[in-house]
Amino acid sequence: MDTTAALRTEHLSKRFGTTLAVDGLDLTVPAGEVFGFLGPNGAGKSTTIRMLLGLLRPTGGAAWIFGDRADDVQRAHRHLAYVPADVALWPTLTGQECLDLLAGVGPGTDLAYRDELVGRFALEPDRRAGTYSTGNRQKVALVAAFATRAPLLVLDEPTSGLDPLMEREFRRCIAEAADRGQTVFLSSHQLAEVDAVCTRVGILRRGRLVEVAGLAELRRLRRSEVVVDLARPAPELRRLAELPGVADVREVSDLRLTLALTGPPGPVLGALAEADVVRIDVREPSLEEIFLDYYGEVPA
Repeated sequence: MDTTAALRTEHLSKRFGTTLAVDGLDLTVPAGEVFGFLGPNGAGKSTTIRMLLGLLRPTGGAAWIFGDRADDVQRAHRHLAYVPADVALWPTLTGQECLDLLAGVGPGTDLAYRDELVGRFALEPDRRAGTYSTGNRQKVALVAAFATRAPLLVLDEPTSGLDPLMEREFRRCIAEAADRGQTVFLSSHQLAEVDAVCTRVGILRRGRLVEVAGLAELRRLRRSEVVVDLARPAPELRRLAELPGVADVREVSDLRLTLALTGPPGPVLGALAEADVVRIDVREPSLEEIFLDYYGEVPA
């Protein structure tokens, strides 16, 4: 077993009656990585996280957190901090009292950094938690997690309830955590968020891991869109569809065509050199388009 991994699962499975929620999940997240865990509602993401946290007992397989079995909760939780999608706080305590209580149950907290984060997230720590909105409860949990010295941060839909300014602050905190060498396991349906902060992603579909790859590698698996603007019509370019790596060619007008490229651009560029080209734009697929492609859907 790789004891240097921050998080590892082997054949991890969970069945609820006749429903197989997680099916033979094999995953390794190295220490220091920012890993995105993607999938639609019902794919098994939250069930997986609950097993990683020792809150659910697997039907089969096992999980480890920095070499400690996840079902040994006392040992495994020495290595992690967790932010759920729906944060529940002690309603009669102030935000500051909640932060102090959370700091006492983890592996240590950087108090100066925590005070800085309170300001950056515009948190009002003197108010009672029972008066907080969903977003403010989320801020308390995020401040507590990012200020901790835990080597692994497990974040399950952590930005629900945050406005765009606070989402930007969240992304800054992810970058700072990575700079400190912390590992981040981010489960999210906000694909732009994952695209912005993660170095590698895993895509879960119906309880099965269908892909694990770096973002650059994942994009190379998908077609790029090439838009060509011409100074004059070039009917001969319709033959581009015959070139290797060209999946589709569409003539939008006499002076513009688009093509889908799945291979190296050399043959296409060679053919375009004979035409009177004004402009070429190459657009990589977004993470959302890649993700939807796994489900046989086309984004709107």
